[in-house]
Amino acid sequence: MLEHPLSSKAIALQKKLRDVPHKPGVYLIRDRFAKIIYVGKARDLRRRLANYFTPSSRNRVDLKTRALIDSAEDYEWHVVKSDAEAVLYEGKLIKEWRPKYNISFRDDKRFLLVRVQMGDPMPRFELTRIRREDGARYFGPFANAGAVRTSLQAIRKQFGIRSCRPLEPGERDFKHCLDHVIKNCSAPCVARISREDYLQRVEQACEVLEGKSREMISTIAMEMEKAAGKLDFEKAASLRNLLHDLRETSKPMKRFTRTTLPSGINPREDIIELRDALGLSQTPRTMECFDISNISDNHIVASMVRFRDGVPERESYRRYRITSTKGQNDFASMAEVIRRRYRRLLGEAAQRFSELADTQEQTEEALKRNSHFHGKENPLPDLIIVDGGKGQLGMACRELQTLGLHDQQIIGLAKEFEEIYRPGESDSVRLDKDSGALRLLQRIRDEAHRVANGYNELLLRRRISESQLDDIPGVSEAKKKLLLKEFGSITRLRKASATELAATPGISATLATLIQEQLAKR
Repeated sequence: MLEHPLSSKAIALQKKLRDVPHKPGVYLIRDRFAKIIYVGKARDLRRRLANYFTPSSRNRVDLKTRALIDSAEDYEWHVVKSDAEAVLYEGKLIKEWRPKYNISFRDDKRFLLVRVQMGDPMPRFELTRIRREDGARYFGPFANAGAVRTSLQAIRKQFGIRSCRPLEPGERDFKHCLDHVIKNCSAPCVARISREDYLQRVEQACEVLEGKSREMISTIAMEMEKAAGKLDFEKAASLRNLLHDLRETSKPMKRFTRTTLPSGINPREDIIELRDALGLSQTPRTMECFDISNISDNHIVASMVRFRDGVPERESYRRYRITSTKGQNDFASMAEVIRRRYRRLLGEAAQRFSELADTQEQTEEALKRNSHFHGKENPLPDLIIVDGGKGQLGMACRELQTLGLHDQQIIGLAKEFEEIYRPGESDSVRLDKDSGALRLLQRIRDEAHRVANGYNELLLRRRISESQLDDIPGVSEAKKKLLLKEFGSITRLRKASATELAATPGISATLATLIQEQLAKR
């Protein structure tokens, strides 16, 4: 019997296409660890996914797409009402999950919103990309920036809403404004309309943006038909385009939140599975994971991420600059961050619970008992995870022992083969690659890795943006400001002579010569 040319995974993915509808929506592709590796949108979900998971299409794609297909283990889709909603949903998910194969939307680009502050004396509509907690009303986000700009201009004209910038314009502003002359504004600044009537107009405009009022759209549709009837096709076409933009802007949009994101992950079950797989003495409801990032000797940093019930607790994340360790030494760096983290926790606990100083109990037991007695949460995690193998784990255990945390549960997770190391055991543990326990550990480790690398990149960008004067001995912050104020830029400083530099207050002839030499080298 001949073997089928397709793998069982490819056959399963292809069969699943039968259930995909011919509708607009967003699709998510997951790898073998159930991690989202790509998010896409489509006007026709079945056709788009067929481009990935039918054999005839696979041979026509580029290398990057082929790598994505090879990594795909499963996919799911979510139907939306329109292509615009698909764009918004796609952007939301990409920014939230940062999939490996997505490039678009990874920056902080945001969609347009319309803002109106009803508490202002004469409210006006303005465009923004950031929604703040400032008491204003916001409409959007809108996927089509051109449509919302055109619609807003038409709405202002229809209802006579001002577009000038002053918070409370008066007669002086009115003299320089032509909007009232061309009948684009009702001129509340000079009381051509009462404040009550103006606010009523703003409310009516808000109803149009919310899609609650269709009168404006009906009026424009009638004007378009009249223009077409008079053979004024240019005006009819202009009104048709405006009508399309208004409908695009005012139609109800689905608001996407994290709770709408589907997931095949069950954190609680994964935690139980992890406890049983490692034989832990208690269920690890709270876990803290540490990672070291050392791109260069200048910036060695560490991250600590905390998960509660299998879900990130981002407000508890911590970032560290490694200070006492010289050079790139992952073992010593791990020891430093473990020492700093739990010495601080123990110090804070000692201030909170005075009884800790007199007890003869083990530190963990005393903390647990006092926390329970005072109705507080135990500051220590149920499980500590260090990114690394025996070396990192050994250094972390040594620091915990020094702090008196002899029974603290801790493991090391080595990335190459996903091996788990435990204190006092020479052999590693390997969990099934499809197990929820391993996927949970990978999610925590990857999150710690992301935070550490992000902090390193942030410091590196700051370093690059810093003045070259910072590395010259003898140039303090005050002297640096004086030099830049006097000469304006590093380029001019480099061209200046030592005599000219020395003329700056506080800069000696010796320091001026040193500055000139150092800048010349760069």
